[in-house]
Amino acid sequence: MVISESQLQTWSNQGATVSAQQTHESIRNALSTYRWSSGITYETYLQGSYRNSTNIRGDSDVDLVVELTSVFYSNLTDSEKSQLGITSTAYGWSEFRKEVITALSNYYGFQYVDTSGSKSIKLLPNSGRIKADVVVAVEYKHYENMRLTAEGMTFWTLPEWRQIYNFPKLHYENGASKNSQQQTRGLYKPNVRVFKNARNRVTDEYPFLLGRFPSYFVECLLFNVPNSKFSASYQSTFVDSINWLNSQLYNDSWQRFICQNKMSYLFGDSTVQWNIGDAREYVSRLIALWNA
Repeated sequence: MVISESQLQTWSNQGATVSAQQTHESIRNALSTYRWSSGITYETYLQGSYRNSTNIRGDSDVDLVVELTSVFYSNLTDSEKSQLGITSTAYGWSEFRKEVITALSNYYGFQYVDTSGSKSIKLLPNSGRIKADVVVAVEYKHYENMRLTAEGMTFWTLPEWRQIYNFPKLHYENGASKNSQQQTRGLYKPNVRVFKNARNRVTDEYPFLLGRFPSYFVECLLFNVPNSKFSASYQSTFVDSINWLNSQLYNDSWQRFICQNKMSYLFGDSTVQWNIGDAREYVSRLIALWNA
């Protein structure tokens, strides 16, 4: 038995977006009412599945970035910063995070602001507002040979103080390009949603697999599938993509898979990379799902 075209088409549908937009607007209002330290500029934007239009039915938490833009970090050495005339400042990520927490607590009440997470501040739901993971970040600039090549954001985990670099805007732009008429004729993002729903079907049946196939990595995995595999038929796209991935993940090709932001490899040992064993498990479970 195969998965029907109608089932895959249902899985391709985007989940609701109104609540995410309302939550984003509410947080923007909360931050705008706060009296910031002199000279501070920032921007807020959605990231993750809601921003990338790959959210599916049942997705609830919204990911939002509050990024300090009046300060930036980089991969430059002290000597290179000196040559480029870049000076340091006393106000950085830690000070900005404290102010964001104060701004949210003043607006919503401290009981709705959970700061216990290692990566984000959790704004708890209330009065139609859905739960939000607020990532407090600072602008990050990536240089190669002292030339600016990419811009992203950076933050630190607590209490480890481990620095994380991310490029959500590049992730969005590259996903939009792959979804374009020129590349996949608007079929990329609907099929990402198909693969995420198929993942949920698998983890519903086998709960011990929960957490091993994160949405971000699933999307990046599909990003590496050739554009020619995306066709008007969801069944043919599913089969062609799975067959291609199943072959690539068992030869050396997987070592060249990249994240959708094109700034790092998908598989590796860092905390922002996927485990090749989990990716192989994911694909094998989808094959079993199709056959069953």
